[in-house]
Amino acid sequence: MNQSELKAALERLIVTWENEVVEFKQANNDYDTDKIGEYFSALSNEANLRGIERSWLVFGINNKTRTVVGTNYRLNPEQLQGLKHQIAQNTDPSITFRNIHVLNDEQGRVVLFEIPAAPRGIPIAWKGHYYARAGESRVSLGLDKQDDIRQQTLATDWTAQAVPGATSEDLDETALRRAREFFVQKYANRITLQEVMGWPLATFLERAHLTQDGQITRATLLLLGKAESAWRLSPHLAQLTWSLEGPERAYEHFGLPFLLNTTQLYQRIRNIQLRILPQNELLPVEVPKYDQRIVLEALHNCIVHQDYSRNARVVVQELPDRLVFANEGNFFDGLPDEYIEGTKVPRRYRNPFLAQAMAELNMIDTMGYGIRDMYNGQARRYFPLPDYDLSTPGAVKMTLYGSVIDIAYSRLLIQKTDLPLTDVLALDRVQKKLSIPDEAAARLRKAGLIEGRKPNYFVSAEVAKATASVADYLRTRAQDDDYYAKLIIDYLTLKGSASRADINSLLMGKLSDALDEKQKDKKISNLLTNLRRKERICNTGSRGHPVWRLAE
Repeated sequence: MNQSELKAALERLIVTWENEVVEFKQANNDYDTDKIGEYFSALSNEANLRGIERSWLVFGINNKTRTVVGTNYRLNPEQLQGLKHQIAQNTDPSITFRNIHVLNDEQGRVVLFEIPAAPRGIPIAWKGHYYARAGESRVSLGLDKQDDIRQQTLATDWTAQAVPGATSEDLDETALRRAREFFVQKYANRITLQEVMGWPLATFLERAHLTQDGQITRATLLLLGKAESAWRLSPHLAQLTWSLEGPERAYEHFGLPFLLNTTQLYQRIRNIQLRILPQNELLPVEVPKYDQRIVLEALHNCIVHQDYSRNARVVVQELPDRLVFANEGNFFDGLPDEYIEGTKVPRRYRNPFLAQAMAELNMIDTMGYGIRDMYNGQARRYFPLPDYDLSTPGAVKMTLYGSVIDIAYSRLLIQKTDLPLTDVLALDRVQKKLSIPDEAAARLRKAGLIEGRKPNYFVSAEVAKATASVADYLRTRAQDDDYYAKLIIDYLTLKGSASRADINSLLMGKLSDALDEKQKDKKISNLLTNLRRKERICNTGSRGHPVWRLAE
């Protein structure tokens, strides 16, 4: 909203004054973040119960006079927007402000926090506690209101239904251990692994929102169930399928537990290193064909949005130059473009119970950031952006590219690492010979990023020639820790064991040239420590002369 729209919105809020979905505070210079989080939980839950899309917390208003007095709360824009991250870290499930608006009124500065309604079926907690409103007061969310929210979709949510006869004996021990570890990763700032490992199983499953009144649900079995317990979900198909298409053909089905088998499916994908040669350079860029986090994000999205009542499997088709993810069920809330632009926060889920459980296990977020993260991730790897296909009734397909379409596009992204996503989206459409809006074309042409005439635009090959230091940038650019960790795991898988000298030989040349030898050595030590703590590798030698092997 622009300033005039913000002023009109503020005037409407003041006319209605404080109620269950609006709270005014003077907040002269500062305001306690915990109290903001409590109001966030309360206002979000109340908006849900009243069937409205948003609620408001407003700073800079005098409660007695109901007039603008101004606030100096977080005058630095970056610090103000940083509050979004703080809220997302401590809400359960993770959710944050839709927007933080600043109105520069003649009477003073006003900050308007736009709070999304809690998703249907999922109440919002702050640091483990649920809040609500009673008139102008902030109170605990009573059990009656919690039930009202959770029962919004309980009757129609396939994943929330209890499984007759299912017990803890139907759950996979390895999946349960990993689930506790993932739960701790999500709440690492306020809980320890030792504490969570000490919880009784029933307590953990309840805290992770995997059970209903102590009963095993379909969501519990999907994520943590033993393979041999899949019959309890019959006739509904709980299966992921990897299919290799091309000169060679192969396939494999993966059943329960999905928490573990998404990674097993990823490991079937042929993820070789690819080289992109920058313009007028002899040193190529090396990037993996697929990024593990992007692949798992796409696969987890398929799982959480699958319409299991259609008795179909999630399919990942591997073609020579791309992956195609397919799941049953229409796009449930909004369209892909809305999530790419960051303007959409999902209010509804097809499977809200499963969505909350997966969020608790750090598999997804519930703010709709996943799609945007996948697009940003592909751009950082200089690859084409994903494509969504909604043309098949009752199904969604997403294509993830593992090759270059237009080398000029990739070279441009190598040189211009600060391009906004809106420009990268337009350039991606240009390389795919798709139309772009006239305003986008004018902006890209003015920046020298495209050439040609409408509709036959093409990515400019001249921009990449303007920089002679691309190789320097690439030598100092660090890969993600997941990339280095996978190299270690792959090495141990092939060789069986490795000394520290072997690991150094494997990684030293691949670490960023921005690090000196001592920093590289420290980096490798940290990577090995993290893998050991995650119980993926173990030292069978001594501390002074380690022998690293895969953990059993």
